[in-house]
Amino acid sequence: MASLESARELLREFPVADGHNDLPWALREQVRYDLDARDVAADQSAHLHTDIPRLRAGGVGAQYWSVYVRTDSPDPVAATLEQIDCVRQLLDRHPGDLRPALTAADMEAARGEGRIASLMGAEGGHSIANSLGTLRGLYGLGVRYLTLTHNDNVDWADSATDEPRAGGLTAFGREVVREMNRVGMLVDLSHVAATTMRDALDTSTAPVIFSHSSARAVCDHPRNIPDDVLERLPANGGVAMVTFVPKFVLQAAVDWTAAADENMRAHGFHHLDTTAEAMKVHRAFEERRPRPVATVATVADHLDHMREVAGVDHLGIGGDYDGTAFTPEGLDDVSGYPNLLAELLERGWSKADLAKLTWKNAVRVLGAAEDVARGLQATRPVSNATIESLDALDG
Repeated sequence: MASLESARELLREFPVADGHNDLPWALREQVRYDLDARDVAADQSAHLHTDIPRLRAGGVGAQYWSVYVRTDSPDPVAATLEQIDCVRQLLDRHPGDLRPALTAADMEAARGEGRIASLMGAEGGHSIANSLGTLRGLYGLGVRYLTLTHNDNVDWADSATDEPRAGGLTAFGREVVREMNRVGMLVDLSHVAATTMRDALDTSTAPVIFSHSSARAVCDHPRNIPDDVLERLPANGGVAMVTFVPKFVLQAAVDWTAAADENMRAHGFHHLDTTAEAMKVHRAFEERRPRPVATVATVADHLDHMREVAGVDHLGIGGDYDGTAFTPEGLDDVSGYPNLLAELLERGWSKADLAKLTWKNAVRVLGAAEDVARGLQATRPVSNATIESLDALDG
């Protein structure tokens, strides 16, 4: 297909900078970081969505590796450090393919070298344990975004998938955003409640990102972005990175997933569990009730809408590979990105548009956060505020 070859040609110049991949968590869960048992230099398609050959086939040039840990982890900071260490081990093992990246300039340098720029994002404010010093510590270790919540609220911010408690961000939550701006860490609004999104946009002086979220107007799931928030991205300069997770992009899959999650809980598993035992339960449920299948076109529908509302300068891609049990047809793993670009080409997206979607917007937003940080560091002192002091004042 001509459009597929055109997509691959474009990716050779402007590869995908993907906002979210959960490979470190999959390695933790499957083999407890035994990287010989899951050597990503070889085909790992029997176990993972991600390995180096398929990253190359998919035209990936930069990846934010999620250093996610569960919200019920007994020591989330230590677990996050272990996840960071996993990424470092991967980089040490595969220097010819993976290049450490901390800045927008590092991303461009990796592109010039033909290596995959490897950045890190921490998924959930529980990873900082209500400590701005810990936030700065994670930045010092290379973490370049913090998703303010995961599936559960934190003490200072509401999640999209928990009962509202703070009404968005608390006073300490707003201070977290300001300190992220000061150090140069991107504020990631995937997973957070719409009220938290709006509070963060009101507070942040740097562009924000959604590392893996789609459009709520197309699929009514609380993890997705409402149009009024998408409309604010041009003024903020931020980027919304469309995700591929079927239960966030296809309405029929939303309803199916709610039933599947309840089935998992009834069998004593966490709904995000992807161990072999948990997957047996998933498969048995699917045999009884076939799963609705999202496709490349489903994801493209979200991008068409998001482009109409926010503009092409504010879009990106965040597949969430190895963080989901199911993927759309045609986007089965990290080799599938050319299929999405081919679909968009056939819908009339220009190559210039696609270069922004895949690469330019992601690089720009990190560079803009660095610029804001340089200005703030000259005028704003380090914050040692505590949640107890600020939220007590906030009532």
